[in-house]
Amino acid sequence: MGVPVISEALRAGVRPQLIRRPGRRRTAPPTRVYVGWSGDDPWMEVREVADPAEFAELDLAAVARGLRPRFGEPTADPLVLVCTHGKRNVCCARTGAPLARGLMERYGDLVWETTHVGGDRFAANMVCMPHALYYGDLDDSSARDAVDAYLRGEVALERLRGRAGRPEAAQAAEHFVRERTGLMGIDEVRAISVTGNGPYMTRVTARGDIWSGTIELVESPSFCGSECDVSVQTYQMRGLALHSEAALV
Repeated sequence: MGVPVISEALRAGVRPQLIRRPGRRRTAPPTRVYVGWSGDDPWMEVREVADPAEFAELDLAAVARGLRPRFGEPTADPLVLVCTHGKRNVCCARTGAPLARGLMERYGDLVWETTHVGGDRFAANMVCMPHALYYGDLDDSSARDAVDAYLRGEVALERLRGRAGRPEAAQAAEHFVRERTGLMGIDEVRAISVTGNGPYMTRVTARGDIWSGTIELVESPSFCGSECDVSVQTYQMRGLALHSEAALV
């Protein structure tokens, strides 16, 4: 992997991740490269790169706008990325590495270890691509539930941290509406407005219904354990109410 492309991706607003197979340490080319978009209408492309010079063909500015760069072949196969970045936080390696190995036994080539994904205090962390659904505080059972749900086009709500690229308050509002309605389809629930600087007034659409409520940030117990001296905050919902669309126009 050519280092310059990582810096170029960051400058373009594209997040790079370094991935590898659980337990494997292949360093020789070719390198498999996935390029994707996790916004509306997610997509991914894949290509085997033998020479870092090939990255000159990758239009990172297009990727940042959600446009397919046609760098590789379109792929419909999902990716399951498990954070094992021990240099960032020991909890990620301690919990993530065995989780990745266990998932690979069940899901095979869908599973990769990855560098830092954020939220070390929620280790073990996992991201399902291309929708960039984040899960945390996972064990073998809850991770399998999350992957099985993703393969069905759904989310597993219990350990869901949210979806990348959306404001935290919006993700929290979607979570509480899913909890109330039982709607688990990936695209069935979507925050359509978040206003304020905290608490936040939110509106969420759920299969045609509109829900409103107030999201606020509160202190929460740590998930990670005694090794991590990290303060933890989480969101709670107040006044969640169902409205008709006409009432909110």
